[in-house]
Amino acid sequence: MTQETAVIVGAGKGLSAALARRLAKDGFRVVLVARDVEKLAPLVAETGGHAISADAQSPQAIEAMFAEVDRTFGPPDLVVFNAAMRYRGPIEVLDPADVMDAYAVGAFAGFVTAQAAARRMLQRGSGSIFFTGATASVKAMPHSVPFAMAKFALRALAQGLSRELGPRGIHVAHFIIDGGISSSWATQGEAGPPDKWLDPAAIAETYLAVHRQHRSAWTAEMELRPWVEKF
Repeated sequence: MTQETAVIVGAGKGLSAALARRLAKDGFRVVLVARDVEKLAPLVAETGGHAISADAQSPQAIEAMFAEVDRTFGPPDLVVFNAAMRYRGPIEVLDPADVMDAYAVGAFAGFVTAQAAARRMLQRGSGSIFFTGATASVKAMPHSVPFAMAKFALRALAQGLSRELGPRGIHVAHFIIDGGISSSWATQGEAGPPDKWLDPAAIAETYLAVHRQHRSAWTAEMELRPWVEKF
């Protein structure tokens, strides 16, 4: 089997790191994309990954990033969009400029990433484009309007692309992470039932399994939540 290449946009700790570790274990060449790549040095060393600095909101920067991937590894087999900006506050004090930034990072950057990835995958006729959603993808909570706006839009992007690109051989899937991820939210000695938080390694296993699905039974959207989380 030809070695596969995965690109994770919005790489950092938590889910992105777990994905990088799991994919590297499965033999993938892993490309980690973030504005600040210095923070990725330990993960790069651990996984043998390749870090590229890029602003996902910039079509020019994302195109340059994918061009570097093309030169180094060839077109990617899996692209995961995992970028988001959590900007919170009551409606009367939200800064419109900050709301726009949150939308640009969480939604427009997803479009920019998907467009560049799709152009390459369509030439080959195969590949997977995955989007990481959240509870806010389907349920907007008070003081979380900017985050929910972006996540709703990202879900719409994923749904449209799944219908558009699926018949052309590209697997597009959206994952609703309905709960807190342990690496991001759990604190040592915290009270509560076991497995209260989603294990990022378990999420990574699911992403890989969906990438490996036969095209006769592709998943377009999946909700992941710990057993104690309410629907």
